[in-house]
Amino acid sequence: MVFARSQGLFFQSYNINMFYKTLSIWLCFSLYAMACTQDSLIIKGLVVNAKTLQPIEGVNIIGDGFFSISSSDGSFIIKNITNGNYVLNVSHIGYAPKTVNVHVWRNMDLIYVALDEAVTNLDAVEVNGKTSKRRDKESSTISYKVSKEFLNQNRENSLMQTLSKIPGVSTINIGSGQSKPVIRGLGFNRVAVVQNGIKHEAQQWGNDHGLEIDQYGIENIQIIKGPASLVYGADAIAGVVDIKPNKIPAINSFNGEVNLLGESNNDLLGISLGVKARKENWFYRSRLTLRDYGDYKVPTDKINYENYIFELHDNHLRNTAGIEANASFNIGYTSEGFTTETSFSNVNAKNGFFANAHGLEVRTSSIDYDSYSRDVDLPYHKVNHFKITNNTSLDLGNHTFHLDLGYQNNNREEHSEPIPHGYMPTPPDSKERAFNKNTYTLNVKDVFKPNAKHDVVVGLNMEYQDNNIGGWGFLIPEYTRFTVGAFGYDQFEINKNLHLQAGIRYDFGVVDTHSYFDWYPSTRNNDDNTTSNIYLQRSQDKTLNFGSTSASVGLSYLRNKTTYKINIGKSFRMPLSNELASDGVNYHMYRYEKGNLDLDPEASYQLDMEVDYSAKKFSVALSPFVNFFDNYIYLNPTSSYYETLQIYEYTQAKVFRVGGELSASSTVLKNVTLNASAEYVYSRQTSGPKKNFTLPFSPPLSGRLSANYQFKDLLFFNSPQLSAELKVAGAQNEIVPPEQITAGYQVLNMAFVSKLNTSKNSLPIEMRLKLNNVFHTKYFDHTSFYRLIDVPEAGRNISLSLTIPF
Repeated sequence: MVFARSQGLFFQSYNINMFYKTLSIWLCFSLYAMACTQDSLIIKGLVVNAKTLQPIEGVNIIGDGFFSISSSDGSFIIKNITNGNYVLNVSHIGYAPKTVNVHVWRNMDLIYVALDEAVTNLDAVEVNGKTSKRRDKESSTISYKVSKEFLNQNRENSLMQTLSKIPGVSTINIGSGQSKPVIRGLGFNRVAVVQNGIKHEAQQWGNDHGLEIDQYGIENIQIIKGPASLVYGADAIAGVVDIKPNKIPAINSFNGEVNLLGESNNDLLGISLGVKARKENWFYRSRLTLRDYGDYKVPTDKINYENYIFELHDNHLRNTAGIEANASFNIGYTSEGFTTETSFSNVNAKNGFFANAHGLEVRTSSIDYDSYSRDVDLPYHKVNHFKITNNTSLDLGNHTFHLDLGYQNNNREEHSEPIPHGYMPTPPDSKERAFNKNTYTLNVKDVFKPNAKHDVVVGLNMEYQDNNIGGWGFLIPEYTRFTVGAFGYDQFEINKNLHLQAGIRYDFGVVDTHSYFDWYPSTRNNDDNTTSNIYLQRSQDKTLNFGSTSASVGLSYLRNKTTYKINIGKSFRMPLSNELASDGVNYHMYRYEKGNLDLDPEASYQLDMEVDYSAKKFSVALSPFVNFFDNYIYLNPTSSYYETLQIYEYTQAKVFRVGGELSASSTVLKNVTLNASAEYVYSRQTSGPKKNFTLPFSPPLSGRLSANYQFKDLLFFNSPQLSAELKVAGAQNEIVPPEQITAGYQVLNMAFVSKLNTSKNSLPIEMRLKLNNVFHTKYFDHTSFYRLIDVPEAGRNISLSLTIPF
């Protein structure tokens, strides 16, 4: 075991050294590229609102022969400039244009441009096109736009933990570095995660499987609450996390950023380097990310699991360390009416599982889990997700065609100590389970306007999956899955402020499960009182077909500062292979899971509404929903046991759900902003063996209160902000046995965000200093994975992150 750990540390050290060598080469190339541009001069500037001093994104800076657009922090760069005097025309919708005279020389200062808000009513510009904000209001879909600024200021250990601050969005956390999305109490394969138009496909059915997406470099996300299966496919029955492609870089530009991150609770160290550039038509962007963290700390020194007390060394949740190394490269071409971009990405992670979460065998293990907080011992999992996508759009006048192609390979291995169980002898190695999944995706869409009143979209989605398995522990069979769906919807402008949106979709799918026999014999009693040693069959060759129609219709009405939305729809989801044909022990949940080949597809009917009032200094939004499942699929605990493990069987029931979100924001003083939000979901099974119970992992009533104070510039701090947030969650007494009741809690988080002006000739550095769980509160999140074994959430954590642009 010592040799195995030494070998593991050697390979881990080797991988880290190789990554740093790669990072060094990458930095050399980046520095060389910057050095090559030193013969020409650079204009660097910052555009802000003259009244609020807040940066303005998307400002056009136009000169004689050059052009630039300001980024989310208001900064812009113009390269390949020679000595001389220049005139810059600075303009943005909603602001009065400005002309700036600039003298360019080698040691010139950073240019500050302050734009005044235009007096002219913005409605007047609608004759030339609608803003994205206006288009969102006209759509009856309940959605939320997440900006790059929000992501930068609220970044947590994973993408979904960052997004969990949005009302209606929560997470199933697996330790400190992994999480999976939950929208309005529904998760797993009921939430579609889409990146660059391609649905992210991994092993998202597993409770302990995180989301393999690098959160650095993302600029724009759309969260859709409620059924979105018309466009995104059958798995979007609860909602969508749509990660949009980044903006195309400005012509003749080269810039980038370095993200540095450190945290105290798990001793995390992280670095992410991103660069992007464009000539005339060709452009590229690339990013490398490395994160290394140790066991995280919890506000307790002991864990009570199955009436066994496990002492924690120095409050560390042993074996929850991990390392992640991610890389991506995009190359694209754009011209008038045509754009294509190809993306290559690879996410690699090795994460430990809390040793005591894998069962009680850890009591006899020879591994010294407390010897070092940064090593990853057994049990652990490692995953590599490789993805290639291409997004192409072609504008042919009245029609715009979109083509998305994707290939993904998700390779996941789960390792644990080789220990005999029941008739199974001691396994030959530590590879308990392995999954190798290949996914091929094709999306085609035509967007056109038959006349001025209609916006029509028709499209086709196709996906093929091939999932292979390995290891000595069986849970789900090998399978192939093919799905195809065709859809069409129309947004009709009844009048300027009233819009009707309606659509229909048909999906067809085929699932082929493959047979599997145990690799060891089991003893069985025969009818003639004899015994036989046989290799048990866990799954069989089976072909199942599914098909269904989905539809939705909705209205959006705009009146002055208020937007009213209502949408009703029916959506559909095919059963997964684990729901159909699982038959084995899930040691991470310490239970026996059994599928059901007779399951029907899920059908969901949902009514969504929203009322949104937005004024200059005050806004409020209410988003209620009512949802009914005709045949919801869930894992039901039974009274039967397999070798001392309780058997859970997949079954179906009718389910009624109702809930919603409420959010408000107000500027009470010139520099003080208050925000409040609340969310609630009520679920009830109306049939089946758990009739009158709720659903597993149902989030309780919760809310957030936050205050933000904007300081004046001080020394080298530019636009400093101090914020405090109180998260309040009620007790969750509505549970499904064997779940346990979760007590309510209150957690205070604080943050200080500022730009640092390090020199006059460089762009400001963005700094974020955060203090989470200020009072080191011991609490349990009802949607957390480790909550099931009495593990509280992480304790106090101080994090410092810097974004250094160049």
